[in-house]
Amino acid sequence: MSMFRLSLLSLAAAVLCGQGAEAACRTVVGSADMITKDLAVFMANAALKNAIEAKGLKPSGEVKLTCRDDTVTTYCKASRPACN
Repeated sequence: MSMFRLSLLSLAAAVLCGQGAEAACRTVVGSADMITKDLAVFMANAALKNAIEAKGLKPSGEVKLTCRDDTVTTYCKASRPACN
């Protein structure tokens, strides 16, 4: 019976440790408001890269980019998951 308990505790510990690793990931955002769309996309990606480096994280996954045309400028927001 003690071998069963030890196996059960080991399994529970492995599950809890696996969940902790995923909790260290988060979404980081960089944005820019520029006169042209190309410049806004470039600056939003640069801001995202700088934000990830400033937090000491490693990028993972794909960059999600959304842009919106305002009256005179274009606003772009880039987001990407990053982990410890």
